Order: sequence, then structure tokens, then C-alpha cells
Amino acid sequence: MWHLLHVTIHLCYFAINIANALESHLISKGLLRRYKSLHISKLQYLAIVIESEDCRTSNVIELLQWLADLGVKHVCLYDMEGILKKSKDFILEKFDGATLFQENDVLLDQPLMTLEFASFSDGKEAVAKAANVLFMKYLKSGSTSSYQGEQIFTESQMGEALKTVGGNGPEPDLLLVYGPARCHLGFPAWRIRYTEIQHMGPLKSMKYGSLIKAIYKFTMVQQNYGK
Repeated sequence: MWHLLHVTIHLCYFAINIANALESHLISKGLLRRYKSLHISKLQYLAIVIESEDCRTSNVIELLQWLADLGVKHVCLYDMEGILKKSKDFILEKFDGATLFQENDVLLDQPLMTLEFASFSDGKEAVAKAANVLFMKYLKSGSTSSYQGEQIFTESQMGEALKTVGGNGPEPDLLLVYGPARCHLGFPAWRIRYTEIQHMGPLKSMKYGSLIKAIYKFTMVQQNYGK
């Protein structure tokens, strides 16, 4: 019975993969009408999270070209170990249609795509610096001169501290994860409070149709923000 169940599950996954591959092919060929018109203006900032072991620059450049063809203007490339950051000069040289994102840049329509490169160390360093900023403010306020109980820092204070140290970049509207893990792989949590996250599978198996489908699904989602 266990062997039969295992075979059944394996066949189900195989059938799903075949169906997804076929759908992706039809989308990329423009044969499914609903995917032809994307409301790309809803996607102001896109984050691409890639498993460090899958960071092949040729695949990354091809992915960026697809995004440029779709009209995406602002992209953050992230991997935990910082391989993409080390390769940013090569990527910017090979992908001729992009410039490096600066923290003071405004997310507006422009001719060239802007690229931000991030890694796990950026978030870790930003939190440490922000905590130091809050601690110094706490000391300057004279709170240590007398006992006032446990000091509690609010989310808005932490956000302001992160902005001060330059660790509070734009919050992505959509985050696409390329790799085996179904998680954001350490992408700064304070930047994805309202971000839609979709798992795309290994980068080496990326498909143009799957990318269009992921963006289409995002543009069809209506986000409700609490007060």
C-alpha cells in the first residue's frame, strides 16, 4: 500500500509539472489571451531572490532581459552569500539596459531599468547599526540616569532608525524566489511586510511563460491594508 501511494503521488506531481510546462509554453507563445495584457504599472518594485548555488550570471541576465521586455523598471537582485553583488559590474556591463539603483532614487518611469544588489549581510549590518542608533538616542535622553523600567522600542522607531542608516530600501510589491526553498532566504523582513511572495523553482529551469503568469497573478490581486 505504501509503495502504491508513493507511486500515485509521484504520478500526480509529474502530471502537474507537465501541465505547468504546457501552460508556460502556451503563455510564452501568446496563445492564452488573458495573459497578453499585463497591468505592469502596478508592479513598481520587483525583488528577485535566488539561491546562491544557482546564481549563474547568464541566467540572471536572461531573466533581466525578460523583465525589461515586459516593462519592469525597478528590480532588486538578492542572494544570501552576496554572489550577485560581487558580479554586479559584470551584470551591468553585459545587460546594457540598466543602471545601479541609489537609495535616494524615486520609483518613476524611466528609459533604463534600475538594479539594486543585496545580500544577507546587508540586512544583518543594517539591523546592528539601527540598534546602535536607538541605543545612543536612549543614552542621550538620560534614560539611564534613573530606573524607568524596561525600554520598549516601537516598529516606527525601528523603521526610522533603519532609514537613518540606509537600511530601509523600497518595499517590493512582488518577490519571486528562484531555488528549492519556499522562503525568502533572509531577505530583509522589514522590507516585505506587504509583499506578495511566489516560488518559481530553480533558476536553471526558469521559463518566460511562468514569469508572465507570476506577474499576471500579482496584478490581479487586490491588497487590503489594515489601519
